[in-house]
Amino acid sequence: MEVLGVKGFVLLFFCLWIPNEVVAIIGNSTVSSRPTVVKIGALFTVDSVIGRSAQQGIKTAIDDVNANKTILPGIKMDVIFHDTNCSGFIGTVEALQLMENEVIATIGPQSSGIAHIIAHVANELHVPLLSFGATDPTLSSLQFPYFVRTTHSDYFQMYAIADIVDFCRWRQVIAIYVDDDYGRNGISILGDALAKKRGKISYKAALSPGATKNDISILLNSVNLMESRVFVVHVNPDYGLNVFSIAKNLGMMTSGYVWIATDWLPSKLDSMDPVDTNTLKLLQGVVALRHHTPDTNLKKSFFSRLKNVNGTATTSFNSYALYAYDSVWLAAYALDAFLKEGGNISFSSDPKLIDTKGSMLHLSSLRVFNGGPDFLPTLLRVNFTGLSGQIQFNGDKNLIRPSYDILNIGESGFRRVGYWSNYSGLSVLAPEILYKRPPNSSISNQKLFNVLWPGETIATPRGWVFPNNGKPLRIAVPYRISYLEFLSKDKNPPGVRGYCIDVFEAAINLLPYPVPRQYILFGDGKRNPDYSQLVNQVALKNFDAAVGDVTIVPNRTRILDFTQPFMESGLVVVVPVKEIKSSPWAFLKPFTAQMWCVTGAFFLFVGAVVWILEHRHNPEFRGPPKKQIMTIFWFTFSTMFFSHRENTVSGLGRFVLIIWLFVVLIINSSYTASLTSILTVQQLSSQIEGIDSLISGNQPIGIQDGSFARRYLIDELNIQPSRIVSLRDPKVYEDALTRGPNGGGVMAIVDELPYIELFMSSANCKFRTVGNVFTKSGWGFGFQRDSPLAIDMSTAILQLSENGDLQKIHDKWLSRQSCGAKVDDTDSNELSLKSFWGLFLICGIACLIALITFFVRVFCQYMKFIPESEMESDQENPSPRPRKTFRSSRSFKDLIVFVDKREREIKDILRQKSKKRRRDQSLDDQFNSPT
Repeated sequence: MEVLGVKGFVLLFFCLWIPNEVVAIIGNSTVSSRPTVVKIGALFTVDSVIGRSAQQGIKTAIDDVNANKTILPGIKMDVIFHDTNCSGFIGTVEALQLMENEVIATIGPQSSGIAHIIAHVANELHVPLLSFGATDPTLSSLQFPYFVRTTHSDYFQMYAIADIVDFCRWRQVIAIYVDDDYGRNGISILGDALAKKRGKISYKAALSPGATKNDISILLNSVNLMESRVFVVHVNPDYGLNVFSIAKNLGMMTSGYVWIATDWLPSKLDSMDPVDTNTLKLLQGVVALRHHTPDTNLKKSFFSRLKNVNGTATTSFNSYALYAYDSVWLAAYALDAFLKEGGNISFSSDPKLIDTKGSMLHLSSLRVFNGGPDFLPTLLRVNFTGLSGQIQFNGDKNLIRPSYDILNIGESGFRRVGYWSNYSGLSVLAPEILYKRPPNSSISNQKLFNVLWPGETIATPRGWVFPNNGKPLRIAVPYRISYLEFLSKDKNPPGVRGYCIDVFEAAINLLPYPVPRQYILFGDGKRNPDYSQLVNQVALKNFDAAVGDVTIVPNRTRILDFTQPFMESGLVVVVPVKEIKSSPWAFLKPFTAQMWCVTGAFFLFVGAVVWILEHRHNPEFRGPPKKQIMTIFWFTFSTMFFSHRENTVSGLGRFVLIIWLFVVLIINSSYTASLTSILTVQQLSSQIEGIDSLISGNQPIGIQDGSFARRYLIDELNIQPSRIVSLRDPKVYEDALTRGPNGGGVMAIVDELPYIELFMSSANCKFRTVGNVFTKSGWGFGFQRDSPLAIDMSTAILQLSENGDLQKIHDKWLSRQSCGAKVDDTDSNELSLKSFWGLFLICGIACLIALITFFVRVFCQYMKFIPESEMESDQENPSPRPRKTFRSSRSFKDLIVFVDKREREIKDILRQKSKKRRRDQSLDDQFNSPT
């Protein structure tokens, strides 16, 4: 597709020779604003995969434009063809000769290398270049205003490849490319696109533009020894098939390999009529991208016309024929609008090139298009639907709506497995359908049909293998001197043992491929190594991985890829504890003073309420006042132990008692639990309650050798380095905590939770953690950045967790005595009123309801009990004032007497009064009746 371009005008000016016969020194010449003939140029390699298709497209477009009476009426468009002959130098000379012919635009060049040079000429002569084949993304820069690309830039194609790589969850690719402007700049964009997906190009394998089969064979042999098995091929279509032919001979087209080709391959296959079976077998499993053009009747008719043209070099055409055809129409539409807007077509000599100082180059013959500065904006404003789709430019001078077909090549041909567009990414729906919907490029929306990969398998290849250089994975293991349950040196192979090694080996055994490995101890064996240095050594590629109790912290994840954590961790504070001495008043500590007072008051209150409700019904609640008072006290406090002997017979009394017994049950249970906790709890021997109180002090703090805790305490918590003391092993931990800061020890120790659990177990639980875990992290295995092993090992660790093997390994190495929960202060076990006020409120409301009901009932009975004689004497007594005072005192005394009576007596009296009233009423009726 591309040829090597000649860089710079210096070489051109020194080497170029244009004979005098073809150069005529012409002064400024002006053409009519409405000429009868306009000329455009065409610059491409005629004998090439792209050139053969483009030539027929340009010729057909010229015929169609001249036959159309609505475009450029009265004006004939001529085209001047120049063959670049696959040479950067010749292509540059041909382009300069073309500029002598007063062309208003040039269709081409086809090569990105030539475009880089000729774009400078176009800038000087104001002649737009409408390139259908130069796909180098850097040509869209502001440096080349007169370069207008009428096809899609490789920028979008490389982002499509990056999306495919990410969709298949590959992280590394090897780029095989032609080492010219087209290849280098395209692969550079691919690297940027992969980086955004956390991928990368692990190796760039460059081929010269004229690479021989021997060159290709040497290059493929070298990349076959590397780790990645995903190859992106971005070369010229004229010799690109040689790459696959040699790869086939080297056994690189088999299962496990991935080959992704850019649009050069479909362009090559589309130009072959028909594609022979051997070529399809050679390319079995290859994924390729092709410019997407809508399947319209207009496009089908165009290809049918091309095949019926006599004298064509080929009967099959690729998509570049469409882009070349649309380029001619773009020039025609723009010129028609330019002339209608009053534009003039005129040419003149460039004053900068007139004085050649005796040079034989005759550069003064190059013609400047005077209307170029106005014609260029008109080109960029054109909007029409061509054979290749919508022809419209965005602000970066790129065609809108770039899209590609994703093809999978098989022995019977190639099939489309999906599409890519910058609108919605990967999809199985055509872009024309997606444009009618809201854009959606989310991960869940990315879809492709199944691909038949090399080796005729539909399983997505892993995309990498261990290099074929015989070197095993070099794994760094911390050489610990403490907590050897996690990691320790071993005399037997593999040379190390412990919990972390067993987890790593179990995960490795779950991988579907062998992993040759070698464990290398890191450290001197005298002190625990610095884990930050260990991580840095892996990042510097002195080791391939770090296996052990390596904590996953942010500054480490920036330089390494870690697996899923296989053990939860976090920093905790450890302090000494002491036993609480027994106190004779310990039984009062479960409740606060306020709680004791309220509880006692409610005992008396409920006892009084029950006495009131039961006094009229229950003989056990009657008797002399002294006895009644004793009954109230005895009954109410005996309910605390549910040992009251007095029975309740009234409904209201039983109602209150049930509520109260429930309250007593809750209070008793809470008291028992709190007292048990107080009598068995341990108390801190210091005032440290967590990391906050530790930070505010100035006492020394112990940490483990090599731990990240030192950096965390200094950098994150701003603790003075002079306060931090490094400790070697658990014995030193115990001694430092026991001696304390006054005895040359430490106030507390800050370390990771797994270590502390082992330490406290071995120290017979003489120490406790205080506060909460103040960092949330975990232990993981670290690999070099973008290592595919990190992902596979994470999956294996999750499988170990799900099937229970991870817990079994934990129990094998780390099963120890538990020291219970963290220490709490004794005062925290005291129960206050705020925990029970709801119960007291319910009980109080129940008592009030019962009392109100009782007194209403008594009052109603009392109103029926008033003697009739007193009522009659009230009627006969004419003196109301003295009688009123006497009746009030008499009624209150009567009420007290009435209340104190038994319920049974009241009912009997009321029954007798009722009979007497009925008898008196009967006598009155007989006396008053007529005889």
